[in-house]
Amino acid sequence: MSHTFLNFTFSFGAYSSGLLLRDREEELCILYERIHTQEMLCRNGDIEIQVMDEKIKFLKVKVDEKKREIESLLKMLPVKKALDAQLVMLQIQYSQCKDRIKHMEEIIADPANESRKRDLGGKDPSPPELLRKIEQLEIELVQKEEKLLETDLLYKHLSWLLSRVHAAAEDGKQDTLLIAKRVRRIKVRTQKMMALVAELSMQQALAIKLQQEVRDKEQFLMIVSSRIDQGLPPPEEIENECLKILRNEKMQKEAHAAEQEQAAAPGYIRTTAEPRPTAYILSDEHTLPLPRPYGALAPFKPTEPGANMRHFRKPLVKPVQVGTGST
Repeated sequence: MSHTFLNFTFSFGAYSSGLLLRDREEELCILYERIHTQEMLCRNGDIEIQVMDEKIKFLKVKVDEKKREIESLLKMLPVKKALDAQLVMLQIQYSQCKDRIKHMEEIIADPANESRKRDLGGKDPSPPELLRKIEQLEIELVQKEEKLLETDLLYKHLSWLLSRVHAAAEDGKQDTLLIAKRVRRIKVRTQKMMALVAELSMQQALAIKLQQEVRDKEQFLMIVSSRIDQGLPPPEEIENECLKILRNEKMQKEAHAAEQEQAAAPGYIRTTAEPRPTAYILSDEHTLPLPRPYGALAPFKPTEPGANMRHFRKPLVKPVQVGTGST
């Protein structure tokens, strides 16, 4: 009975401890949330303080600018008074000038005033002199008109010549274009003819070579047939060539049989690509030199550099200098 009571007491204590622990955990979570909220508020407050500091700095700069403007205006105040006095004086002078101009206009416009006109001096030419000047001016006018007509005729003639020159130039452009096209066609045909001549020379050289080979083969065949007629064995060259042909045929048959056997294997894929390494051997002295597969990170074969790499300068490899510090 006491043992049961002890077990019950222990289980009740554990249960109450669990409840207390859960309550404390909930309180701890609430406190953590409050701490997080306070941290966010502090962070936002710091940001707002920074913004307000920036605004304060900006407003201080504006205040300094306004103070400088006020100081400059205060310095200019005596100058403004002097300028105002000078402006009043100039306005008075302007009104006086206007009054004087008006008075002078009235004097000039008065027809009864004899002093409003001024004698220029000199003498007027007589009527015969005026007639002579008029005749001279008419003669000069006729000469100018003749020169103008000559210039007009010359301009028309030059315009006609220029139009002919322009037309001839346009025709020359067309002729030049046609000549250039013909020259281009002739060049293309010349290149084709040169290519055909080169190909023909190659074919002629090949034909001469083949004819020589045919003559050599015929002569060799005559020698072999004469030896066979005499009951002698064929030359050693023929025998070696026949053995070589038989050996090549045997090797081809074996390779074909191996390919067929490999193709019959399950999972075989026919490809002409170069085989890639799928395993590696460690160069450690303490391990056995057994091949290990690469897995998913197999090495790739780098491609050959292209022809455009010759336009790039090779990098200069600078030696690494390791400095020794003094202790």
